[in-house]
Amino acid sequence: MKKRVVVGLSGGVDSSVAAYLLKKQGYDVIGLFMKNWHDDTVTISDECPWLEDSNDAMLVAEKLGIPFQTVDLSEAYKERIVDYMFREYKMGRTPNPDVLCNREIKFDVFMKIALGLGADYVATGHYCRKGTSTSHNDQNGKTKEIFHLLAGKDPNKDQSYFLCQLSQEQLAKTLFPIGELLKPEVRKIAAEQGLITAEKRDSQGLCFIGKVRLPEFLQQKLAPKDGAIVEVPASFSEYKIAAPTFSSEEEELAYLSSKHKYSITDGKQVGVHHGAHYFTKGQRKGLAVGGTKEPLFVIETDVDENVIYTGQGKSHPGLYRRGLFVKKEEIHWVREDLELVEDEKMEVDARIRYRQPLEKATLHRTVSGLYIIFENPQSAITEGQFVAWYKGAELLGSGVIS
Repeated sequence: MKKRVVVGLSGGVDSSVAAYLLKKQGYDVIGLFMKNWHDDTVTISDECPWLEDSNDAMLVAEKLGIPFQTVDLSEAYKERIVDYMFREYKMGRTPNPDVLCNREIKFDVFMKIALGLGADYVATGHYCRKGTSTSHNDQNGKTKEIFHLLAGKDPNKDQSYFLCQLSQEQLAKTLFPIGELLKPEVRKIAAEQGLITAEKRDSQGLCFIGKVRLPEFLQQKLAPKDGAIVEVPASFSEYKIAAPTFSSEEEELAYLSSKHKYSITDGKQVGVHHGAHYFTKGQRKGLAVGGTKEPLFVIETDVDENVIYTGQGKSHPGLYRRGLFVKKEEIHWVREDLELVEDEKMEVDARIRYRQPLEKATLHRTVSGLYIIFENPQSAITEGQFVAWYKGAELLGSGVIS
């Protein structure tokens, strides 16, 4: 019996080529298009209409001679992604819908549908790779298979970060057919096979919602409310205070991971915004404040007081800190066998956003959670985003920045 693989066909070139490669390798391939939550009132309509995408996915399936169907996941998507986003933004955090979409939709709801169709595996067009090894230290002397989530071969397209919340169970049933390829090679294969998606540009925007105007999207639930934009000078006295002496290591870790606290008197008001929860740390667009020597960046948002604190230039000290903290319940290990126990530490490379180069850091597991201290200060560490840590090309785990 041929192994059956259900491919998430998104109507893009990557998943199209993934389906082609699997068919060529002799799998019994089925194409499935996921229709996710769609709200025309907030999408910038012609950017990414799902109808066109599902049509392209269907044409690809037809060309490859594989069965195809569309599944409507909009209810689960609205519940698990959209509502979560509103909750996070309301608390002044900045969620990452792409990471969540993979964990909650593609590799959970979608995977269950695929397995229901008798699939042995699901496959996606992600630029990442999967490795396997066996471990022999099982209690009953049995060997156990361990799955490794590895960065994609194409350094410009590596998407392992977006999969940082996957589990061993999910990886066991997943294939990443294009992980060993570079993007130009993927386009070339698509062109050679006459796939309609060969020249299609990559979709931007929230995982399958398409391009959304974020403030308009958030305004559906979070009412606009005018507040002050305050500019904090780089010479602000707090930045100059020397580190205190610490009575314990955890105290020092907490200090290195703590953010600056501001009050409205720490700078001057330079403008008005329409809601602190529409802004995120490190943001420079949308402030609409002119006349500064260097562009203003958001260094902190206060959703309770509805104030946005900004600083001039990307080297403003308010943007940087050395550490961050992940609460105990938000630590996730892809490699469960490497999980740190209390008082253990581990040298890793880590990133706090997609496409950020990996940075040297140390994980410190304490009773309350996980501290990640970077060798060099990081810009715009943002609550609600995911930090992911690696050893070499392998992603070991991740967590929500607290």
